[in-house]
Amino acid sequence: MSKESELFLHIEELASDPCYSLRNKDLSVIGPTYKDFKLSDMQTQPTQSRVSKRKAASDNKESSPVVGKPRNKDPLATSKFVPSGMPTDHPYNKDGYRYILVESDPHTPNRQAFEESMESQLNKPMLVSAQFYRLFICNQVMLAVQDRAPQLKISDDRMTVSGEKGYSLVRATHGVNRGGWYFEVSIDDMPADSATRIGWVQQLGNLQAPLGYDKFGYSWRSLKGTKFHESRGKHYAYEGYKQGDVVGFYIYLPTPTSPTKLIPPSYKDKPLITFKSHLYFEDKDQVNSAVKTLKPSSGSKVIFYKNGVSQGVAFTDVYQGWYYPAISLYKNTTVTANFGPYFKFPPADVPFEPMSEAVSASTIEHTLADVLYHVENEVKSG
Repeated sequence: MSKESELFLHIEELASDPCYSLRNKDLSVIGPTYKDFKLSDMQTQPTQSRVSKRKAASDNKESSPVVGKPRNKDPLATSKFVPSGMPTDHPYNKDGYRYILVESDPHTPNRQAFEESMESQLNKPMLVSAQFYRLFICNQVMLAVQDRAPQLKISDDRMTVSGEKGYSLVRATHGVNRGGWYFEVSIDDMPADSATRIGWVQQLGNLQAPLGYDKFGYSWRSLKGTKFHESRGKHYAYEGYKQGDVVGFYIYLPTPTSPTKLIPPSYKDKPLITFKSHLYFEDKDQVNSAVKTLKPSSGSKVIFYKNGVSQGVAFTDVYQGWYYPAISLYKNTTVTANFGPYFKFPPADVPFEPMSEAVSASTIEHTLADVLYHVENEVKSG
């Protein structure tokens, strides 16, 4: 930390027991801003690197990571982005692997030496180190185009999703692990032979299944108003919901008692791959081991709403973890998510934060995770 003088204040007088503090206590200022890429950046020539030979799934047959020679200072390519800052071409999370878009991390120790090394190897293949990158967090909560079943169709604004054939699932881009949170979904089109299950899910919830299929998700079904968890349907609401309804989803999660569960893990120790000229962290799902470590969160609860009317507490003591808004659709259903800050039917019976507020929280939490990663690794190397 003594090397990062712009970030940390080092009290030299205490040489026997050096003390450090942040120069700026506002973590949202010193952390990554995750702003949209500007037009000038979007026209930068992409850089490709020899980072992995693992195949990543896509919409077409071009599913292998691209290997090539770097052409500029930063291997993070920024071409073909939509207004949200996310690429239009992306690998899907499937087959036990998840892919997380990255951006350059200017706060990484020894960043200058890394960039000088890149300049000296301008026309040579090179191996890019994951520690010089951080995950890219888009600046608004949306439906995650890469974290969905491929058969689901997502609108350009990333708020509307349409189904096809059997049940499949899409998660939102941001998750939460403490506090009270809320989002709404409008049922735009739901033919008689179709259905939805909507609610909350952790990262390892199965995308090719209805929400509530496994231990990681909790859902409310349109048909008969049944609630689902671990594939067990139980009577919940007097009736379900239909086309034209606005359904609301609230979750309350107590603050974890273990400090290690207050922030998400850093991805800087994960492999990097290139896909369609963009860099991604690759994370392997450890579903079986994760299931064994699940523990109930005492005092947690989930409540569902229909057109502003609470249907009562659906679940209590849900498993600890990070929860994401999630939508699963059966056949040709179309719904639109609203993550706030303004809702048609905000809950009046519980205090809550709109899911849109999860953006700033995620930025701070992932910044802390990366800082701890660098501190721990510098101690080990020292």
